[in-house]
Amino acid sequence: MPTPLYKRIFIYLAALLVAISILAPLLWLFLMSVSSAKDLTQIPLHWFPKHWDFSRYKVLLTLAPNSPGSLFLKAMFNSLITATGATLISLLLAIPAAYSFSRFPGRQSWLMASLGMYMVPPVAFILPMYFILQRLGLLNTHWGLILVYCSLILPFLTWMIKNQFDEMPQDIEQAAQLDGLATHAILIKITLPLAKPALGAASLFGWLLAWDEFFYALLFTNNADAKTLPVAIADFMAGRATDDGLIAATGILASVIPLVIAIALQKTLVQGLTDGGTKG
Repeated sequence: MPTPLYKRIFIYLAALLVAISILAPLLWLFLMSVSSAKDLTQIPLHWFPKHWDFSRYKVLLTLAPNSPGSLFLKAMFNSLITATGATLISLLLAIPAAYSFSRFPGRQSWLMASLGMYMVPPVAFILPMYFILQRLGLLNTHWGLILVYCSLILPFLTWMIKNQFDEMPQDIEQAAQLDGLATHAILIKITLPLAKPALGAASLFGWLLAWDEFFYALLFTNNADAKTLPVAIADFMAGRATDDGLIAATGILASVIPLVIAIALQKTLVQGLTDGGTKG
């Protein structure tokens, strides 16, 4: 039965409203990044700059010593290393954990306990984490942040992947088990290929969680060796004379890598979310 015209109009209008609400802040951020300081402080405000200035992007992409660009690019590299490393380690641990929770009943209390710990405010873990990292010599290092981020990402990934495993039909696994295939072989050869879209979607959300994290990165890093992008952007706002256009340019450039990854994984993301929301 074809969809009535008024319903289609409503759907398109709702989609347009969502698109505007997402793209409008990004458009304004871009306009700020190419506007002069005079345009940004002028009253009444001009929505479009009189003179388009892209010099801030050049500054941020320059590796001159002690320049904003060197701090920005180093922080972007640190964020890329820590977010990717934490996501890969968490994924390797979350897959067998999720499979165990899904296929072997009686262990749900452990999953609920981990999710309960995940909901505790991060400030409650500052002191024990700080002392552990200090004792291990991992303060202000990539590995220190990776371990901290794993504590954030691992319960989230386990929960998402476990839900996907629950929705998958188990007939093929049972047949393989009757043929003598071991549990770990069933997981690797049968279950994981079927759950590939869900793994991609979960990995992307976990990676974004680490990429945007600010609180722990602020406390456990103190120089450019491990400082991540959210902390570096905050440093640009700490001076007495703040360049709002430069901060806007950092926001635009900081969104490039997540945008590229999301576009590359678009099909996997949509399929993973769709499969996770329907019964198998």
